[in-house]
Amino acid sequence: MSIPEGGEFGLIGRIVSRLGTSPATLLGPGDDAAVVRAADGRVVASTDVLVDGRHFRRDWCGPADIGHRAAAANLADIAAMGAVPTALLVALCVPPGVDGEWIESLADGLTAEAALVGASVVGGDTSSSPTLTIAVTALGDLAGRAPVRRDGAQPGDVLALSGRIGYAAAGLTVLSRGFRTPKKLVEAYRRPTVPYASGPEAATLGATSMIDVSDGLLQDLGHIAEASLVAIDVHTEAFDVPDQMRDAAKALGVDPYQWVLAGGDDHPLAATFPAGTALPASWQVIGSVHDGSGVTVDRKPWSGGLGWDHFR
Repeated sequence: MSIPEGGEFGLIGRIVSRLGTSPATLLGPGDDAAVVRAADGRVVASTDVLVDGRHFRRDWCGPADIGHRAAAANLADIAAMGAVPTALLVALCVPPGVDGEWIESLADGLTAEAALVGASVVGGDTSSSPTLTIAVTALGDLAGRAPVRRDGAQPGDVLALSGRIGYAAAGLTVLSRGFRTPKKLVEAYRRPTVPYASGPEAATLGATSMIDVSDGLLQDLGHIAEASLVAIDVHTEAFDVPDQMRDAAKALGVDPYQWVLAGGDDHPLAATFPAGTALPASWQVIGSVHDGSGVTVDRKPWSGGLGWDHFR
């Protein structure tokens, strides 16, 4: 069925039929608004917009992949505050030529990614548009914890990372050069693997600051450094660059550390912790916090790119 045949409400009905529910959902799709449980008394909220041709390409990613990517970009922000995601709201603008089956697969991807953290899509909106656009709002629960902000890093803290990094950027480069392998890198671009549980874990461990690394490690660490009025140094020796990434970098003429330090879309979490904090295996120390300002690499300015800028 094409979208014009079913109309807006036919499309909404097909989408809603594919959405699950979660314990936090008191009232899901079908009314003027959803009702989501907020046991903590506070709601953590974040929103992102993904535009076809700017944030994804339909010839590089299937609709389910795009659904996973759209959900992950928002759910990771909730985790970066030390919260547990509870719900997603999705606004979808669809151009002519996109059929109902494609939208259903997109909904499946959104639903599956949200289910990884026990959340669900509770509502949204649809419209026609010349450009396929997906706007997602995520909600989360702090479960009694204080939010982990960007402005709490202190000189003497250690910098740690949870999750893989550089894989998605490498996959993007591979796809942009017209290749489809190595599969591990390409799949990392198509569907992020986000360490959602590490956000609340870091909050419990006493993290002084935290951020979702979506646009590039150095660029996003710059937000922490600026907000906390500190300097951050990243240690390249802390990164274990896998052989597949090194081989791809050599074949494509790219410094693999450009992917690791400035690549986005993997959505690992970076956090600072007081010195001496016993970190679990899910967190790897990759740097340190000092007096001063800005971000350095091995105590020197980084001459490569810093990360993604939506207006460049």
